Amino acid sequence: MLESQSSKTQAFKGQVIKGFNRTSEPNKIEFSYRWIKILICLYVCTKERQILHFHFAFATLIIPIALNPLLRIRKPPLSTLFADMDIHDDPSEDHLTSHDIQLCIQESIEASQAVVHPERLVTLSDQNRKLVEAIRQGHIFELQECVQHKYALDEADEKGWFPLHEAVVQPIQQILETVLDASYKTVWEFKTCDGETPLTLAVKADLVGNVKTLLEKGVWPNTKNDKGETPLLIAIKRGSYDMVSALIKYNTSLDQPCIKRWSAMHEAAKQGRKDIIALLLSHGGNVHLRDGFGVTPLGVAAEYGHFDVLEHLIHKGGDVFALADDGASVLFEAAGGGNPDCISLLLEYGGSGNVPNRAGHLPIHRAAYEGHYLALKYLIPVTSKHAIRKSGLTPVHSAADGQNTQCLELLIDNGFDVNALLADHISQSYDDQRKTALYFAVSNNDIHCTEVLLAAGADPNLDPLNCLLVAVRANSHEIVRLLLSYGANVNCYFMHVNDTRFPSAIQYALNDEVMLRLLLNNGYQVELCFDCMHGDIFGNSFVWSEIEEEVLPGWTSCIIKDNPFCEFITVPWMKHLVGSIVRILIDYMDYVPLCAKLKSVLEVQREWPEIRQIIENPCSLRHLCRLKIRRLMGLQRLCQPASMEKLPLPAAIRRYLLFKEYDLYEQQLKLK
Repeated sequence: MLESQSSKTQAFKGQVIKGFNRTSEPNKIEFSYRWIKILICLYVCTKERQILHFHFAFATLIIPIALNPLLRIRKPPLSTLFADMDIHDDPSEDHLTSHDIQLCIQESIEASQAVVHPERLVTLSDQNRKLVEAIRQGHIFELQECVQHKYALDEADEKGWFPLHEAVVQPIQQILETVLDASYKTVWEFKTCDGETPLTLAVKADLVGNVKTLLEKGVWPNTKNDKGETPLLIAIKRGSYDMVSALIKYNTSLDQPCIKRWSAMHEAAKQGRKDIIALLLSHGGNVHLRDGFGVTPLGVAAEYGHFDVLEHLIHKGGDVFALADDGASVLFEAAGGGNPDCISLLLEYGGSGNVPNRAGHLPIHRAAYEGHYLALKYLIPVTSKHAIRKSGLTPVHSAADGQNTQCLELLIDNGFDVNALLADHISQSYDDQRKTALYFAVSNNDIHCTEVLLAAGADPNLDPLNCLLVAVRANSHEIVRLLLSYGANVNCYFMHVNDTRFPSAIQYALNDEVMLRLLLNNGYQVELCFDCMHGDIFGNSFVWSEIEEEVLPGWTSCIIKDNPFCEFITVPWMKHLVGSIVRILIDYMDYVPLCAKLKSVLEVQREWPEIRQIIENPCSLRHLCRLKIRRLMGLQRLCQPASMEKLPLPAAIRRYLLFKEYDLYEQQLKLK
């Protein structure tokens, strides 16, 4: 609406400029009857409002044209702003309406008040300085002498403040009256560089007496500051009942929209001022007003959790079933506010927990996301499972996304499925195509929610991009440990961008030995890092092993073989890591088949002598036994602490089987 209004007004201004420039002969200026009417309308309006710069424009531009039709007039400087406009006749000009004229007048008036004109910011005279000092010090007699010099009242400082602006923010009413009476009425509406009028300054200063004085003298009560705030709106923000009452007494507009159509009624509801709401309603305030987002005062009161205001508005006719432009119900707003009393009241008056907004979200989703535990308690029994399924996501997703452990536990206790998946249309709106609530918790690096979900049975392997890869990349050791202990697939691949022979997780742990060992200790298939098409160091050719279908379901070997580890790790910007990485990897192998490509890079690394000694000598028998036992047990039993505790083995052997001597993360925790 605002853009439409502005475009119409700009079009109208362009027509005026074109009217000034339209000539049939170089020395003649022709005005149609319609243009004369427009200019007269502008002048009459500005005369009534006494806007100084319109008088100036009329005197310097319109009157000379009217007095001397044959006067040669050069193109006005303002027209350079419209140089890109077509100066030829436009058939649409004939369709200008009186509404367009009114819009132009209104915008011009507001612009005249908002702009601090350069001619005002002249060098301050001594009389002006004395005048301002007298105002600030409260010297009435000295002030009465200074106001005799009228020019001093019409000078503004570098902030755009006239003496009148100074007078309205000091508490002595006699000083304000003296300055007000001596000032031209045109100054009464002038704004500072910050866009404040004398009246808005007085309201912000909480000076009720000054506000009343200005209103009694005839200052217009509805002029907005440059933030789009009316004096009434500011008074409500300040919480001053007396100031609101004074403004209403002098016929301020109760329903005047401010920026984004926010009204005084909305502000009073936001502040929780039942007394001001009652005052506005008793003087004709509209309980059904909507702001720029279609929200009513009832919705605002619900959102900010003001029970008494909400109840009062309902009793005065507020619509419990009203929907905002985005489809949000009043109950949805109350769920965001979190006041259980407001939710109970709305449910009592017929509000429904099954009404979604346009995004498909229900009140229960918002309460879970915001972490409003008590509100969630009210909403769980009044929300149908069908409505939740239709929405495409569960409150568990919302609670995990909002990192609210308490709400998550409440939902789990009430039987919500921790493995429920997002609907396809919601999942596809994310770049990673996430599906589960666990993914939200892991991507938020939320250890507590991750632990709660895993303990409740969340499967860490349901998302296209495995949660483990997200945690490894985020360098979150504790979440990686949790995921692995609950069965996360350490040998997973990123199935959407998979061009590696080896499992994906190691790519994100090359610079972090703690993370790398955490993965290797929990069964990472390190042998795949040495499986490539290059010959070994003895000149033999490797034979590609077949990838079993159950290991990588749905993938063919040709896809997995695209990029072996030796090609990946020996790129120029990673060569410096080769020695340290290979040295760690061989701790988890029995036989190390180094290829020629990898060996050529290793030979210049400082770790090469140690690596060479290890691979040229047989492994210890106990290490070989450890590897064999781990293969026989399988990852599922190895990674579950409870299963390992049940093994009839000494604790030392159990620790050896789990590579605890290489568990740097556990060692760090013990040091802490």
